[in-house]
Amino acid sequence: MCRNLLDAGHDVICADNFYTGRRANLADLQGNPAFELIRHDVVNPLYVEVDLIINLACPASPVHYQSNPVRTLKTSVFGALNMLGLAKRLRVPVLQASTSEVYGDPTIHPQPEDYRGSVNPIGIRSCYDEGKRCAETLFFDYHREHGVDIKVARIFNTYGPNMRPDDGRVVSNFITQALRSEDITIYGQGLQTRSFCYVSDLVDGLLRLAFSAPEVTGPVNLGNPYEFTMLQLAEQVIAKTGSSSKLTFLPMPSDDPQQRRPVIDRARTLLGWAPKVPLDAGLDRTIAYFRQFA
Repeated sequence: MCRNLLDAGHDVICADNFYTGRRANLADLQGNPAFELIRHDVVNPLYVEVDLIINLACPASPVHYQSNPVRTLKTSVFGALNMLGLAKRLRVPVLQASTSEVYGDPTIHPQPEDYRGSVNPIGIRSCYDEGKRCAETLFFDYHREHGVDIKVARIFNTYGPNMRPDDGRVVSNFITQALRSEDITIYGQGLQTRSFCYVSDLVDGLLRLAFSAPEVTGPVNLGNPYEFTMLQLAEQVIAKTGSSSKLTFLPMPSDDPQQRRPVIDRARTLLGWAPKVPLDAGLDRTIAYFRQFA
């Protein structure tokens, strides 16, 4: 995101508390006079002068967001309030990175934006799911009550370089385990599905939404509409890494969605966007990045 904005000629202020991020990911930008990095947590107000706000704050991996669920909920809710307050004061657009998890374990497949979801409000994933749902509510209430120019993107599974080896999401888990010739951990029978969007495609979609006309508020699904089972993903990773890893099966985690695939008609129509990088090519690039940690 930062690199794309800088390449387009913008000045960028990046605020990160480094709860899941790493300074090393931005090391090459530190000498750029158009780039400023601030260590800051959006749970606290941020006082800057900007023309556009993009709120990406919140750990997205179950391992990280469940390790401190109250903090996760605060990040989504207080963070949304602080970013909306800043946008209201400055009279600038603000984009919220929401999630496909607002759909919960869906009863409709694939998931269009008008599907209201099937979410457990008191489960172990609720801190993330309900936090993001509440943030969407705040965004649309600020839009209706205060006229704030909002954009809401519902992000489906995204992967690519610069993920942490201990990220805890399925692509990074499988690649790390395969490169170390460890057993690949699959939950349930491995028949649950996900749709994997490469990071460059997602950033393109987010920026198209961020710079779209004021009447384009969203929510807009951003994700890859091609669906894969966990078994298919594991087999691809093993083949591409040449690993001797075996598959090991564990019980399904609580409230883990069985299906996940976006309807992206809105993104195609409103933003002229669709993902370009197939899983095969994206995995090659991601595996090449993760080899340094093997």
